[in-house]
Amino acid sequence: MLDHCSISHKGGVVLWSRSFTPAAPHTAASPVNSLVRDALIDGRSSDGKYEKDGYAVKWTFVNDLELIFVVAYQRILQLTYVDDLLNALKTLFVKLFQPFLTTFVASLHATSTSKSSSSADTSASWNFAKAFDGWDAVFDKLLRGLEDKAAQERRTRSGHVTRPMVEVTPPSEEISTLPSQSNDNVLDEEQIARNVQALKNRLRGRGGQPVRRGRGRSDAGSGRDSLPASDTETASKSKKKSKAKAQRKWGDEAPTDADMASLDFSYDSSTSDTQHAPQRAPDLAALVDNGSLGTRTQDGLYEVRDWEFSASHQGKSADDVIAEVLSKGGQAPEAKSAAAGGSLGALGSIFARLTGSKVLSEEDLKPVLEAMKQHLMKKNVAKEISDKICEDVGQSLVGKKVGGFQTTNSAVRQALANSITRILTPKTSTDLLLSIRTKLSTPLPASQQRQPYSITFVGVNGVGKSTNLSKVCFWLIQNGFRVLIAACDTFRSGAVEQLRVHVRNLSMLGVDGATNSKGRVELYERGYGKDAAGIAKEAINYARDNDFDVVLIDTAGRMQDNEPLMRALAKLVATNNPDKIIFVGEALVGNEAVDQLTKFDRALRDFSAASGGQERGLDGMLVTKWDTVDDKVGAALSMTYVTGQPIIFVGCGQTYTDLRQLRVANVVQAILSD
Repeated sequence: MLDHCSISHKGGVVLWSRSFTPAAPHTAASPVNSLVRDALIDGRSSDGKYEKDGYAVKWTFVNDLELIFVVAYQRILQLTYVDDLLNALKTLFVKLFQPFLTTFVASLHATSTSKSSSSADTSASWNFAKAFDGWDAVFDKLLRGLEDKAAQERRTRSGHVTRPMVEVTPPSEEISTLPSQSNDNVLDEEQIARNVQALKNRLRGRGGQPVRRGRGRSDAGSGRDSLPASDTETASKSKKKSKAKAQRKWGDEAPTDADMASLDFSYDSSTSDTQHAPQRAPDLAALVDNGSLGTRTQDGLYEVRDWEFSASHQGKSADDVIAEVLSKGGQAPEAKSAAAGGSLGALGSIFARLTGSKVLSEEDLKPVLEAMKQHLMKKNVAKEISDKICEDVGQSLVGKKVGGFQTTNSAVRQALANSITRILTPKTSTDLLLSIRTKLSTPLPASQQRQPYSITFVGVNGVGKSTNLSKVCFWLIQNGFRVLIAACDTFRSGAVEQLRVHVRNLSMLGVDGATNSKGRVELYERGYGKDAAGIAKEAINYARDNDFDVVLIDTAGRMQDNEPLMRALAKLVATNNPDKIIFVGEALVGNEAVDQLTKFDRALRDFSAASGGQERGLDGMLVTKWDTVDDKVGAALSMTYVTGQPIIFVGCGQTYTDLRQLRVANVVQAILSD
């Protein structure tokens, strides 16, 4: 049984609706509202089916009239006639009321271009109940017919399934009634004799010892003789048993400070006398790249630079880049036929063959969407995401009427730009400085002590969490914040020492005219093998008591399928409730991005709620190794599509200034470039 069915305009005007559970569709958490917010507006689901809170929602479009047909039902029911119902509703509704719908859509477009009245006033002036008089009876008849047909099919299927009657007879002791062995499994006498002889040879070769259960059973039927072990093998086995690792001798006394200093290679010294020789001046040029330094605003804030595409595309809008790509395929299709088969340039040559007034169908768009999917995958977009984006673009183009090549170009540009830009546009604020300043400046009661702003960095192994955490720390120091780095990676060898070197380097760098930034950054560590959640809590309390503004929590890398480690990470999140949880991922990850982000976000939400805290997921992403992919920036599209969260920074180098911000237009240009 259905729960809700509605027909609405893409502008938000509901033309007709029927609710079988009247209270459900009008609540803020209704599945239809969730569909509009998550799937239709954000563009994160384009396969025609959406699930939310036990409901399944399906929909279809009539693009030429800008209509949306939606059906919602309980997912557990598994209704088989919903697709037929949607197709029938679309066909009947358009056939019965097409003149009225055409006039209504034209009036909405006229209202949008005029400033005299609003679209809400225009839609309110229409009497939909009178215009669609008789549609309720048509809908009831159609729904009843499909339900009866589905019930008849269920009865037909259940009628053909007959269970065979099994007669139960008492057991008999007669030999003739015993089950006979299949002739396929019966061994002839020669095979049995060979097996017996092979077993005797094996026993004779081993000195008459009994055969081991596992090995003897597998070799019994092979028919091959087993030779005894050679003298060389016997000698090598005894040699391995007798060989033991020689322990290193460190002397009778504990090592002195001079001995330990001679083994410390974390800094340079001019002579071998590490106690009295002066250290070399730090090479600040190796720590900071002046060419990639950010800029100061009029308010004195330090902003990192924007990532820009290649110089040949600077100053061009996304529409200009798409037009260039399409024109390449349209001007010389014969010369580029080989290359256009798997590139976006094929779009222009395919659409160039459409002449006159034509309504685009799925058959017309199928080769175009296939070329588009291949192009997105070449740009490192995950295959699953490429399929969904192409479906979204296809749904927006089916039923569109084109009058010529230029009109088709405009339609394709609009569909591509709308889909990719809608996915990449952040739904939440990416201004970390604003969030930090807001928390630090919010008034508190006199009895309450201010907590520092905490950011937790999570991700898989080897993506560069510690290195990019230090870049974020440099950015915060340049904006006048005191930063405490919490070394919560208590598993990887050298993790604490790596952060100690970063803190030492960051202390050498000046800010606001000062020669160094000592006192602005410290490291909080408790060694290895400790509870990461406890260390993070102690670090936040230490930062609160010592007037630190921001706490950056470094965590150990872990794979998304490792449940014990994901539970430990969720415990850290539930115990400390950080202000931001940033996922650090690689730009080279490809299809793995979908699996990593989906499982990280799901595990954090499930395990953090189970640990007694509030449900927390990922709040943003930091993509590393961005300078290695050139224009293959599809990982950004995949990550944003999966989580719906923004990419806050991208790392593009080895120095502390190699941090960039992403602009949607630049990413769109890189993805759509040929």
